[in-house]
Amino acid sequence: MKILNLYAGIGGNRKLWGDVDVVAVELDTQIAEVYQDLYPNDKVIIGDAHEYLLKYYKEFDFIWSSPPCPSHSCIRKMGCNPSRQFPEGQNKPIYPDMSLYQEIIFLLNFYMGKFCVENVMPYYEPLIKAKKLGRHLFWTNYPLNEQRFEKKTTHNSKRIEVKEQLEVDLSNYNITHRHDQIYRNCVASDIGKFCLDMAFNTKQEIITQFTNKAMSKV
Repeated sequence: MKILNLYAGIGGNRKLWGDVDVVAVELDTQIAEVYQDLYPNDKVIIGDAHEYLLKYYKEFDFIWSSPPCPSHSCIRKMGCNPSRQFPEGQNKPIYPDMSLYQEIIFLLNFYMGKFCVENVMPYYEPLIKAKKLGRHLFWTNYPLNEQRFEKKTTHNSKRIEVKEQLEVDLSNYNITHRHDQIYRNCVASDIGKFCLDMAFNTKQEIITQFTNKAMSKV
């Protein structure tokens, strides 16, 4: 199975994927180096994931995309509210990055394989219906069963979990970005595996149904 892993980060979602052929796209050079170190057999592209998807989507059996989430985040919106420390708000209001919905609409209408687009719980009602797993939303073109995953109550617990799952300590790398933020941006490995398994199982079910129908006509 050939997989495209967009906005790959350090690869939290990819950790438990089995024998697959992965192309990962990450814009940040330092983060891409960590990903390549963790997954030496994956092909890592340093570039714009949004543009890469448009050019090469036909080459893959499964596409995972995690577009930038800060402009959709409830936490960032809360930071726009006035407080004693920040009378005008810590953050300035910004337009939501619509590349998230661009990719969902594009994949739904033009892509023939299976896809999974992931993002945070937004501060608004999602424009396209999604499935909630853990603390994130997921848009797919295949069914995602109900599944409970351990709920993380603090940013620190999320950081520790990802650090343990990936078996990576970012302090060993020359990274200028905040390490806790990089960890928090990761999708938990068990959720990444679940989403891929559901796509694969759905595909196998379709093949089985087609084979059974064909055999019944013989």
